[in-house]
Amino acid sequence: MQNEKIKATAMFGTYPKTAPLKAGQVRSDLVQLDIAPVDTAQQAFKDVVRAHKFDVAELAVVTYLLAYDAGHRYLLLPFVMNGMFHHKSIYSRADDVFGPDQLKGKRVAMRSYSQTTPTWVRGILHDEYGVKSSDAQWFSQQGAHVAEYRDPEWVQSMDKDLSLEEALLAGKVDAIIAGGSIENKDKLRNLISAPAEAAKAWSERTGVVPINHIVAVKESYAKEHPAAVAEVYRMLIESRKLAGEQPAATMRDMQPFGFDALDVSLRKVIDYAFDQQMIKKRYSPDELYGDVREILEKN
Repeated sequence: MQNEKIKATAMFGTYPKTAPLKAGQVRSDLVQLDIAPVDTAQQAFKDVVRAHKFDVAELAVVTYLLAYDAGHRYLLLPFVMNGMFHHKSIYSRADDVFGPDQLKGKRVAMRSYSQTTPTWVRGILHDEYGVKSSDAQWFSQQGAHVAEYRDPEWVQSMDKDLSLEEALLAGKVDAIIAGGSIENKDKLRNLISAPAEAAKAWSERTGVVPINHIVAVKESYAKEHPAAVAEVYRMLIESRKLAGEQPAATMRDMQPFGFDALDVSLRKVIDYAFDQQMIKKRYSPDELYGDVREILEKN
């Protein structure tokens, strides 16, 4: 009698790297993946960190840290779904001339203080330009995916009547943090000049790749099905390879996988989340990996 496969419910966004996996091109004799019909992973984050709906899931790295800090026991897999430089993600009005080192007392708005992109931006502002979290006035339009999380006391709520760009152009705030595309490009400017060059120099100097989304697995699932965890990790790597997303040897991998490849970047985002009073403890990567490290190193 053929052995029955181990089932795993999963949630991943739709990207070139996950397309082969979702299309069934990556096969397993051990695991039967039941992948949720989700294209944009953010839409299912609450299902993960509130309802614990999936065995394996994609999460924004800061959402993951907030969830772990609140006691939601998912463990990290050392697999980055996407990474992005964020020096370009803070904007001011084109006619308002000041630099990133002049943010003290300025009003800075974002969709959510607890998002990953603003966390990276605030950390970069501190490290590179000397801006402390308490120096600026921070405004947030939304709460966090993690129900237990509360913003630090210096964060003020901002109504949603105006978009971030509208609030900036109306003079209600002095800068905004936005990870997506900007509509009013002619009226806004990057607060950090030549952001691509600044990001490249920063990354080369620090060794950091700003992780946005990672993959996590339920701690209980890892304990019950360690071989399945190793197999899902293998399937993710194979799917990425089938998609042809391996960077050239001379290029920085913005979607690293493996413990060593993630170490510096993971430690940095943990530092930023802790220093910005978003998590109560400066966790070590080994705490977040838990049993996963031993599982993957055995296979």
